[in-house]
Amino acid sequence: MIAPYITTWSAEQDLPSRVVEHPLGGIGYADEGLGDRDAHGVLWSRIGVRAGTGRPEFGKVHPLRQRRAMRKLLCQVCGGPADRTDEGVLWLLRDYRGDWPSWPEGMASTEPPACVLCVAISLKRCPALHRGAVAVRVRECPIAGVRGAIYQRGLFGPTAVSAANVAYEDPDICWTVASALIRELKGCVQISLEELIATLDA
Repeated sequence: MIAPYITTWSAEQDLPSRVVEHPLGGIGYADEGLGDRDAHGVLWSRIGVRAGTGRPEFGKVHPLRQRRAMRKLLCQVCGGPADRTDEGVLWLLRDYRGDWPSWPEGMASTEPPACVLCVAISLKRCPALHRGAVAVRVRECPIAGVRGAIYQRGLFGPTAVSAANVAYEDPDICWTVASALIRELKGCVQISLEELIATLDA
């Protein structure tokens, strides 16, 4: 494996797109097509799809593969099904237990889940996880919104003003160009990384 499934490759460039005000409110693309919005009607960023071509751009997530992995609960590393047991779907998260007492309960995650084998690989190869990682089983993980660029009216057309997590019921959703799908993590149980990886040898 050269790069995680959700990684963007250098040949996958942003595609031409001009953001305009939509006649029904919010924003759209001047040449908008059927594939530019998701099932909730949210506008998505455009990018080429050429995985494996060029070099992997680690740290840059491919919006369409991230969205697919989140929708189908696929492992963010290999693209296969995420690990699932009676306790829930497996997530490997950077350790932010100091953020709030019940972390990661209620967390809005843009990182897709994982499979056990890829957890072991990630712990060895991902520099970000060397600073601390936590394995979590999640019983419920409803799709809650998107992360993206929020636009507002400008003198010469809509202008991006901020990047934020936006819930589907938020009025700003129609002014957002999404780049990642969000799931809310509920019913979280932290599990031992050592015991999890030990199951590979069982």
